[in-house]
Amino acid sequence: MKDFAKSLVVDVVIAVLLASAVLFFVKPTIVKQTSMQDTLQPNDYIIMYKRAYVKEPPKRGDIVIFQSELTDEKGRAKLLIKRVIGLPGDVITIKDEQLYINGEKYKEEYIKDGITPGAIANCTVPEGRYYVLGDNRVVSVDSRYEEVGCVKLSQIKGKAVLRLFPFNKIGKL
Repeated sequence: MKDFAKSLVVDVVIAVLLASAVLFFVKPTIVKQTSMQDTLQPNDYIIMYKRAYVKEPPKRGDIVIFQSELTDEKGRAKLLIKRVIGLPGDVITIKDEQLYINGEKYKEEYIKDGITPGAIANCTVPEGRYYVLGDNRVVSVDSRYEEVGCVKLSQIKGKAVLRLFPFNKIGKL
């Protein structure tokens, strides 16, 4: 009986250490909103790589999870998931429902309705910040809105790298 208890304690300690090590690098997340449709749907179960931006900054097109200044019904800061569109120093313009980066019309295959509503005139992305937009631009609250604005690197919690559920859509993001 003593050997069994000792073995059980060792197994539990190893399991806890392994789980802690894995959670240091990744975090499971469930999509709650519709702002990233059709890329991500509500209730999609995704994996966020928490250490993605330790050595390299975000790249245009990365899907990031970040701490916003928006709050939920309990007063807690909301985590949002959006796509990085503008990098530090980029000039973002939105006119005639089209997105322009540094004066060039930006082609995006992934946006839901094929349009980017709003009017943004020559917004320069500050150093250390990123301009983020949802793929479902008609409903997304993102960098076009003062409440979100350009996101600081320190606000970004990680990069969405893998969808685990629904099972028929498992794969890299």
